[in-house]
Amino acid sequence: KNPENTKSTETSDTLKAPKWSYNTTIYEVNTRQFTNEGTFNAFRNHLPKLKEMGVDILWFMPIHPIGVKNRKGTLGSYYSVQNYKEVNPEFGTLEDFKNLVKEVHSLGMYVIIDWVANHTAWDNVWTKTHPEFYTKDKNGNYVSPFDWSDVIDLNFDNRELWNYMRDAMKFWVDECNIDGFRCDVAAMVPLDFWKWLRPQLETNKKLFMLAEAHEPELHEAFDMTYNWQLKDLFVDIASGKKNADDLYKLFEQEKIIYPGDAFRMVFTTNHDENSWNGTDQERFGKFSKQFAVMSGVVPGMALVYSGMEGGLNKRLLFFERDPIQWKESEYRSIYTKLFKLKKENKALWNGPFGGELIKIDTGDPSIFAFVRQKDGNKVIALFNLSESKKTVKLNSYDLKGEYKDLWLGKITSISDNFSLTLEPLANTILYR
Repeated sequence: KNPENTKSTETSDTLKAPKWSYNTTIYEVNTRQFTNEGTFNAFRNHLPKLKEMGVDILWFMPIHPIGVKNRKGTLGSYYSVQNYKEVNPEFGTLEDFKNLVKEVHSLGMYVIIDWVANHTAWDNVWTKTHPEFYTKDKNGNYVSPFDWSDVIDLNFDNRELWNYMRDAMKFWVDECNIDGFRCDVAAMVPLDFWKWLRPQLETNKKLFMLAEAHEPELHEAFDMTYNWQLKDLFVDIASGKKNADDLYKLFEQEKIIYPGDAFRMVFTTNHDENSWNGTDQERFGKFSKQFAVMSGVVPGMALVYSGMEGGLNKRLLFFERDPIQWKESEYRSIYTKLFKLKKENKALWNGPFGGELIKIDTGDPSIFAFVRQKDGNKVIALFNLSESKKTVKLNSYDLKGEYKDLWLGKITSISDNFSLTLEPLANTILYR
């Protein structure tokens, strides 16, 4: 039986993603490092280019003032929030942010902001007004989760905290007209809170909710979760431990484990990967481009992190100013083509709105080949994960027909005994 059809009815209609998100891509904005000025106003100059590239959702890393007590580095971590209802003065004013949101909307794009509900800075205003909101040890001292010494844990057993957190989040929806949230370490906060919260945030419009988590049950409250499994598999393929067979297995598991209406975020990097685990070049080497393209055509919503379209090849500092050095790169045109294709071709839409990944069996574990189809649209993707030239036969009956080649722009006609040559570590994307 098809898990997609049986499961998609389980989730009530109130939790369906907003219509505008069905064929979108997402872009993570690191405001501090995006421009030399590191401000909202300076970032606005980049909006036309992002729009042109086909970006739809802008996810802003936390925009709140950063705690001073026990701060890491000079400027501190965005994830150490001093006040949930204010803007980090490093970036500008609340008015600046409102104007930025208006401009994003005028270009037909959307804004979600990062939300850290699990913990706050040591000097968050609530430590004075509501110390009872916090987890305490047996001596009555605040507690840091893990080794995150610049933050202290909130205690969601306190139901009054739920109301305060909701009001803080609602402030950004009502005041600034944002379109949703990316919720930091969402699985560390009770699922009951998220389920209770969502309808209360959506009194005026549907929001898009992204959980920084992979647990399937979070889809009871969220539209999209992180496909860390795929990112880890990319690392293993690059180091020679895994191959295309493992990719097929992963996407089969995805169909079974995740509910039918789940969006999964696919990515090669994000702020955590880049700053702590290394650049794409360090982690994937010669596979970097293959995985970037793959992220744009496999099931899920592709994420681009700040600077990737400029060939970012540097670990950005996390607690200091370290502006991206923008340069021309082939990645901008790669993303532009992929995102345009996604918008127009239903086979690549998100979650149940796109086609599922069907394996094209080549008998070669170094070839990842698949087809996705939906409502008359079809995309065939072929990836050579080896350093040798490969010939791929496409003689399955249901692949026949005329396709356009995404990179070459030419028409390819698939008929009986059709075969195609793939250069080492290259890919071909055909669509109609």
